[in-house]
Amino acid sequence: MKNPLNHIDIKILSEESLGVRSMATYIETPDLSIILDPGVSLAPRRFGLPPHPLEFQSVKKAREKIMKFVPKADIVFISHYHLDHYTPPFKSWFEWCNEEIFEQVYSDKQILIKNPDEKINFRQRRRALTLVNHLEEIQNIDIKVADGRKYKFLSTDIEISMPMPHGAKESKLGWVLLLTIKYRDETVVYAPDVQGPISEETLQYIISMKPDVAIVGGPPLYLAGNKVKTEDVVQGINNLELLVENVPLTVVSHHLLRQLEWREHIKTVFLRASRKGNQVLSAAEFMGTKEEMLEAMRKQLYEEKPPSKKFMEWIKNKEQYRSSPPPL
Repeated sequence: MKNPLNHIDIKILSEESLGVRSMATYIETPDLSIILDPGVSLAPRRFGLPPHPLEFQSVKKAREKIMKFVPKADIVFISHYHLDHYTPPFKSWFEWCNEEIFEQVYSDKQILIKNPDEKINFRQRRRALTLVNHLEEIQNIDIKVADGRKYKFLSTDIEISMPMPHGAKESKLGWVLLLTIKYRDETVVYAPDVQGPISEETLQYIISMKPDVAIVGGPPLYLAGNKVKTEDVVQGINNLELLVENVPLTVVSHHLLRQLEWREHIKTVFLRASRKGNQVLSAAEFMGTKEEMLEAMRKQLYEEKPPSKKFMEWIKNKEQYRSSPPPL
């Protein structure tokens, strides 16, 4: 679709509806440019299956697109330390990265990161410290812990939340930062991995920012009754209904788009938005392109387009896939 704002340009670079796990987004105002969560990843297992070759093709394309916008960005923002939200300092074909790509992403940038020591679980703390240690080896970068901070660049304001729950209030998945960018009378909120939002506090925070556009990590339908309580997923849908009534354009994203029938589960969300004259779109719709929900289609892809013997040998051999790219 045509960019809905006059002065803030939004490009969603990679996301589940675009074929990969990601919420990488590039935003530009007349004063600055920022790349949000420049990570991309593939689920190691889904439906008991590793990623299909088409998913590896997609993650390669997604990484290339991110790298196309990296040189344009003045600022890099990292909301939390899951691998689909930042570029790690090692080689991995599941994230399609290596040490050289890592340095290219962060060199000559101001980097706004979530606090690596507070409001963070053990696994993310370990990743965060590894990341920061490697970032400190790169010249010409400025690393800032951004929790709860505000920044002004001429007529552009950036406001970052205090850590918010990664889903429900007591989620073991930890905390994330939300980012609001304002230019004059236009406002965009980026709310990654809030899973609805499930948290009432997160819902009220987003609404309080009065966004024209909100990019929101939706409820994890595919985890309901398993890793996430069913009642929490229902709460995420209920809160999303309230959110879309208050935001002219909501891009629903990420966890929600890991299930093919996602629209069927949030019919009430579309209804509540339309009654207020508001819009709800996937990232692919927002970017004016075809939805390719490859992870959600993984079982179907294996049935309809069986991978080659060479690929299956590669994916089963850890030493091989750590060193050489997938045979696509």
